[in-house]
Amino acid sequence: MRKKLYPFLLTGMLAAAMLTGCTQTREAVSTPDTETKTAEAPGTTEAPAQEQSDEEKAAEVAALIDAIYVQERTDETDELCAQAKAAWDALTDAQKELVEGENADPDYFGRDTGDASKDDPLNADGIGEKEILVVSFGTSFNDSRAEDIGGIEKAIQEANPDWDVRRAFTAQIIINHIQSRDGEKIDNVEQALQRAVDNGVKTLVIQPTHLMHGAEYDELSEAVAGYANKFDEIVIAEPLLGEVGADASVINEDKKIVAEAIVAEAVKDAGYDSLKDAAEDGTAFVFMGHGTAHTAKVSYSQMATQMKDLGYDNVFIGTVEGEPEETACENIIAEVKDAGYQKVILRPLMVVAGDHANNDMAGDDEDSWKSMFTADGDFEKLDCQIAGLGRIPEVQALYVVHTANGIKDLSSGGADKAATASADVPADGTYDAKFTTDSTMFKVNEACHDGGTLTVKDGDMVIHISLPSKNIVNLYPGFAADAQKEGAVLLEPTVDTVTYDDGTTEEVYGFDVPVPYLDKEFDLALIGTKGKWYDHKVSVSTRQ
Repeated sequence: MRKKLYPFLLTGMLAAAMLTGCTQTREAVSTPDTETKTAEAPGTTEAPAQEQSDEEKAAEVAALIDAIYVQERTDETDELCAQAKAAWDALTDAQKELVEGENADPDYFGRDTGDASKDDPLNADGIGEKEILVVSFGTSFNDSRAEDIGGIEKAIQEANPDWDVRRAFTAQIIINHIQSRDGEKIDNVEQALQRAVDNGVKTLVIQPTHLMHGAEYDELSEAVAGYANKFDEIVIAEPLLGEVGADASVINEDKKIVAEAIVAEAVKDAGYDSLKDAAEDGTAFVFMGHGTAHTAKVSYSQMATQMKDLGYDNVFIGTVEGEPEETACENIIAEVKDAGYQKVILRPLMVVAGDHANNDMAGDDEDSWKSMFTADGDFEKLDCQIAGLGRIPEVQALYVVHTANGIKDLSSGGADKAATASADVPADGTYDAKFTTDSTMFKVNEACHDGGTLTVKDGDMVIHISLPSKNIVNLYPGFAADAQKEGAVLLEPTVDTVTYDDGTTEEVYGFDVPVPYLDKEFDLALIGTKGKWYDHKVSVSTRQ
């Protein structure tokens, strides 16, 4: 989900702005398929006269879990987290087994994932003027969070004793899970950035633990862009695998370091003296990543290329999502069989060994990788190594190098990452701006002369555009794939009245679009009346 990083209350200001050659009035409108539904927490109505049944008590807990299983933090989040845990604790063991909802099950509170007290959320105040913010997707698996994410954070802190290291997670769903179950509060990105501002941080280095320049990295960049003018210096360092590259043949030193490190660790954990010994024993290693529809998915293909270039013929790269297509489980099974290996060791290609590693890879459901490899029937032996990349010393060291490079970028004035792209935000006010897209099918109304009104307030930028018709019903600041995820916050249309050169008027849809930076393309997805999402690149520039 993309958080609401921009002040959409600017709509009132925007309504007062008039475009050159584009006379318009606007009123908010919601479309039937995008109306926000507010979940009512169970237990807020009067108690029934008769005692609740076991099923009703379990359903109440399930509804509370579903209410906090969302990717947007609200003013009610803390209270709902507390209610959910209290209601769960009030159930008997038998009642807990009955908990079932859209996302709720007995494992939400009942699964033992380790000791949460071993983890440090790194959310204390008293930050100095120099901060390193380590941003991770996150995991609710306590042991993995402390060892994988915590291991990276500690390595970065040890290498930079003059800096304060803090943490942020991008997954609010995971933050809510940890808070409700264990009472541990972890900042989301916006909270962590605001904490830095409130504590007077002047220099901020952001080190993502993400694997690649994918959708999560893009969302992080947009979030940071909104705070770029609140610090003297700010930069986003490289994710683990570094720059993506154009195709599967493009590999870099980062990918080589990671490939060598994860294979060495897997071979050691499997009890072999070398990868060659494992191959002679008929054993293949399969590393399972997440997969993505983002263009960065080529990174998985590049990792497969890197394994081949290193001579690791019995190492294979797959993904849960099966994107890229060749990384789907059934294709990996066929590839391993064709290569003649009878024994398989599965291991996550993920920073943390969390839900995907424990369930999608090593779980007992029929669609887990362990179950699918077993069901194939052609393998003598199958083992799972549940360990995240974050606990491997060589991986931790690579993150330390990326952080150091980010610091060098600051000192050399070479920080040109996405976060700094918005450093030259215009002064607060309204501007006539040009809105450029990559398609003749997606453009502003002809009455508006290729532009809209850009409003800047407190460093945040929003452009209001009027479209040619009402055929586009929602926009999304990001990729179409993310727009379709649960909890995604869509841009709702306004009804604008435009006036053409001949004096005629027409009602069309308009949108307030957050602008992360000027004079540079950013992603904006759209959905029309036919219900299909499309990806587009757009840019905004002020007219002189």
